[in-house]
Amino acid sequence: MALITNVLFPVDFSSSCIAMAPYVKRVATLFDAKVSLLHVFDPSPHGFGGVFKQGQGTVEQRQDIARHQLNSFLADEFAVSQHQRIFATGDAATQIMHVARNGFDLVVMPTHAGTFRRELLGSTTAKVLADADRPVLTSKHAQTIARRPLEHRECVCAVNLDADSERVLRFAHKAATEAGLELHIVHSIQLTDPSVPILVEDDEQPPSSATLLARQRITDLQKKIGSDAPVHVVLGSIKAALIEVVRKVNADVLMVGRSSQFSQAGSDSNYSIAMDSPCPLMSI
Repeated sequence: MALITNVLFPVDFSSSCIAMAPYVKRVATLFDAKVSLLHVFDPSPHGFGGVFKQGQGTVEQRQDIARHQLNSFLADEFAVSQHQRIFATGDAATQIMHVARNGFDLVVMPTHAGTFRRELLGSTTAKVLADADRPVLTSKHAQTIARRPLEHRECVCAVNLDADSERVLRFAHKAATEAGLELHIVHSIQLTDPSVPILVEDDEQPPSSATLLARQRITDLQKKIGSDAPVHVVLGSIKAALIEVVRKVNADVLMVGRSSQFSQAGSDSNYSIAMDSPCPLMSI
């Protein structure tokens, strides 16, 4: 069974959603998947995607306008006759996760929607990243990152060697196989002194005992799932390590586990990494 067959694209009609559209189309092309657009209408004047001031139209009027916007939004990229439009009402993050459970394999959404909606949409994406039970692909830099041709297919999967690492790596391996991606694996060994520069260990450097142990455990994991991807062991903070390897291999996407330490609050959370990553992040 194919890994990704149905993609959910939540939209609020912002410039960031427009900028994210080529990434959605790229994913759909790589996996031969269908795309459905979702808009969540919040009845409050300043709700998700709200463009009205207090007292400007009734809830029913604003709802009708939002429905019309949804049907016409990105019509050239996603023809209405071929791509389902879904309209929901309520809290954005809650509704996105609820809809995603009904037959969708991946959610794709930006981390902000310009200055007007940045904080609210950022909060929504952070909630979806943390709580959704489906993979989520997101990028803050959709408007500034040059979209690569389909021939460029590099991905990085981060593993921290916890109990969930096999699931994460298995997903990444299958995704890479189905989409024709070149998979790289990265593991970060955190140093006690945060001021020490990050170091990517390679074959030219004498490996430390911690590096040897990490590489052996990753080798064992790869044998279980039938993978033979190159491994990058990095000494330094999690986020800095992941970003360093992403830049080194010029990756198209960074895959990280949702239930791992990467998903926890703080500077190395999935959302924080997505905000600084030079490529889109997929939380698995």
